[in-house]
Amino acid sequence: MHEVRIHGRGGQGAVLASAILATALVEEGRHVMAIPSFGFERRGAPVVAFLRFDDRVIRQVTNIYSPNIVVVIDPTVARSVDVFAGMKPGGILVQATKKAVAELAPPSHLARVATCDAVGIALEVFKRPITNTIMLGAFAKASGLVTIAALETALEQQDFRDAGLRQNLEAVRRGFEETQVVELREKVA
Repeated sequence: MHEVRIHGRGGQGAVLASAILATALVEEGRHVMAIPSFGFERRGAPVVAFLRFDDRVIRQVTNIYSPNIVVVIDPTVARSVDVFAGMKPGGILVQATKKAVAELAPPSHLARVATCDAVGIALEVFKRPITNTIMLGAFAKASGLVTIAALETALEQQDFRDAGLRQNLEAVRRGFEETQVVELREKVA
């Protein structure tokens, strides 16, 4: 079973990204459990969403404390939240940043780190720093666990209030194409 934790800030669409990813994974025949986390968050406050998926039925409906994949859709959220907390050995980090992997100082037990200048892409595509669909493309490239075609199908099922379908399709494709993946060690999880 794969367990994914998505970190972002209120208003950036971390929960929506989780729902879109869940739809894409179902499209590909996976069993999925998306668990949004709602509290007293306000725009700009750290937010987290959770997602489990497998080829078998999932019965566990709890927050994820030991993810094997962490997606960080905001480059500043790691300043206020330990995004690496509980990550399993051999895990994958997918980070919105224009920094090099060495500058991120990822834990040595990770197998792979993927970086994407999602804010730069978002400013070109949306004219504002909304990075959620871009980071779904980055997730697809970094993990190989979902196809761009399935993400596009999932996007077509959404009713976007802030940006149109065409922009979000471009965003997910650019996230995939422009993500840099660095293998740190052999995957064990």
